[in-house]
Amino acid sequence: MTTYNDLYMDIRRKLRQAGYPAAGLEARELVCCGSRKTKAELIRDAWKYVPPETEREIWSYVERHLNGEPVAYLIGEWDFYGLTLSVSEDVLIPRVDTEVLAEAAIAYVKSLGACRTLDLCAGSGCVGLAIAANAPECRALLGEVSERAARICRQNIQRCGLSSRVSAMTMDALQPPPRSIGEFACIVCNPPYIPRAEIAGLERSVKDFEPYLALCGGEDGLDFYRAISRRWREALTDNGRLYFEVGMGQADAVLRIMRSEGFGDIQAVPDTQGIPRVVYGTMIHEI
Repeated sequence: MTTYNDLYMDIRRKLRQAGYPAAGLEARELVCCGSRKTKAELIRDAWKYVPPETEREIWSYVERHLNGEPVAYLIGEWDFYGLTLSVSEDVLIPRVDTEVLAEAAIAYVKSLGACRTLDLCAGSGCVGLAIAANAPECRALLGEVSERAARICRQNIQRCGLSSRVSAMTMDALQPPPRSIGEFACIVCNPPYIPRAEIAGLERSVKDFEPYLALCGGEDGLDFYRAISRRWREALTDNGRLYFEVGMGQADAVLRIMRSEGFGDIQAVPDTQGIPRVVYGTMIHEI
């Protein structure tokens, strides 16, 4: 018979051989999922034998992952900025790159005190929830065009214990903002930004499993930056800020779009690799 530790080591080895860079993390998550154990319970039970039916179930998850299915969708959750969030194939998997967007917006929102923030194209709600969790005086609205994604947002609001300050609703980022939502001191957005022609060349785990609606940014990847900069600036208070996550090589184009729509003090923020990952600007409404 096989112990949990031996099973973990075997899976880690198999994933490494297949070229998965996060093999250790993914092996642990798959063993926890298939055995219905928490990480602490897995450590506690490391030298216990795995029941044969449990081992078969764990290996079935491994095979699905080796066939391209992301671990986050297999286990139904993923961590982001200290929060554990529910995910499904209706939303993008939260990524470390997006924590740059959350961190930049959190610093700004905390400096304001009591204010309202909108997370547009919210997906799982990860950015808006991270802001609300780290800025106790902030109230946040999560906006998603997909009703299925909005349901995931609502699950995560409950899961994070933020229902008193965070809500979710369906809204289309390509259309003008509904008048009923009011104004915000901060709008954050991680929009679809992959050019349409490039989607077929993405990794299988992305193009075959993550939602196309959350990936495709139009012919040049910039549709959402244009529409939001033009139409959603009216939903910002005076001196309110709009924060975008941008794809590799898109920062200069987004800077130009925002400048052409009247945003000032436009800045780019690099990720840990030095790649411009966030672009933000301030809206000053003309009197």
